[in-house]
Amino acid sequence: MLFGSNRTYIYLDNAATTPLCDAAAEAMAPYMKAAPDGAFGNANSLHSIGREAFSELEDARVRVARALGAQRPDEIVFTSGATEADNTAIIGMALAERDRRRLRGNAALGRVVMSRIEHHAVLHSAAMLKRLGFEVDFVDNDASGHIGVEALERVMREDTLLVSIMAVNNEVGTVLDTAALAKTAHRNGALFHVDAVQALGKIPFDVGALGVDAASFSSHKVGGPQGVGIMYLKTRTPFVAYMTGGGQERGMRSGTQNIAGILGCAAAVEHAVALQPAFAERATKLRDSLYQELCSLPKVSATVRLESGEFAPHIVNVCVSGMESQTMILQLDLRGFCVSGGSACSSNSLDPSHVLSALGVKRNLAQGSLRISFGEITDEADVASFVEAFREVVS
Repeated sequence: MLFGSNRTYIYLDNAATTPLCDAAAEAMAPYMKAAPDGAFGNANSLHSIGREAFSELEDARVRVARALGAQRPDEIVFTSGATEADNTAIIGMALAERDRRRLRGNAALGRVVMSRIEHHAVLHSAAMLKRLGFEVDFVDNDASGHIGVEALERVMREDTLLVSIMAVNNEVGTVLDTAALAKTAHRNGALFHVDAVQALGKIPFDVGALGVDAASFSSHKVGGPQGVGIMYLKTRTPFVAYMTGGGQERGMRSGTQNIAGILGCAAAVEHAVALQPAFAERATKLRDSLYQELCSLPKVSATVRLESGEFAPHIVNVCVSGMESQTMILQLDLRGFCVSGGSACSSNSLDPSHVLSALGVKRNLAQGSLRISFGEITDEADVASFVEAFREVVS
């Protein structure tokens, strides 16, 4: 139960953002106080207050690297969010790898491959690459969003220099086989980036074990503050920075670091990773129970088939025939429930989700999609109350 606008809500939109966890709030507290008591140093200043901030920053980097499975702390780059991390990794790697190949006598402009169910932060990065002269192609997914090694093999070519495929789809919860897809990309001579925003804290995720070259993460999806992201970039991965300026983050991403946000992010990441097994076990039960309850109602169907492969424990997505997502969201909001129709970044669009279109869901049915997503504080009572409200709305 959360409080907002002078009323209580049951919050079931955790794939969009999560409440700040206690660990993150405590870590940020010293930097959130007003002068003269608050910490405020610029981590790039040489005086003692600056050096103290730098020490905090580097400690956070070490902790995040350990939690994510990175081999070295300097493989962690802090950004303003996962959108920036996606853009920075994809564009920076593609430009650098193209330059590297040209120096070796390969005159091809370069080609990038990704899936059609990516977040817009990835898809729009691809659009930018096209304007920069790259070719962009897409690998096919099945009706539940899974992508097999064979499908990726079919689209790989000698001039493919980068593959970007997400770990967990943010709308329907599909879990992709990141390790196998990364290995396929490498076998064909390409780099591999993964948008891991919905994977962190929900499924086991270790960048080293998975063998990826780069990964993007978001603080506010795991109980950290909004406006902070993480780019993992494996040592010696070709990369050129396009966020230039003062050379912060070892020149990988210029701009004065948000120390308070980074400290909250590090605490939240550690907290989420530590709780992941217990959260997954509890959320999976809630997910399966909610799917069963909702799909027993007339006009309601699951958007994906759980038996078709692996799905994240925290996301439920259904389609309601004859109803529109926005109408249901507003009706549920009036009853004290927060849910969404898909990605929060596209919540104001009347067009069907590009993800559901890629899954082959018909337009009229996709316009009635609803995403319910669980967080650390979601319990059985919340889900039971939601089912009763949902019955009223769709009856």
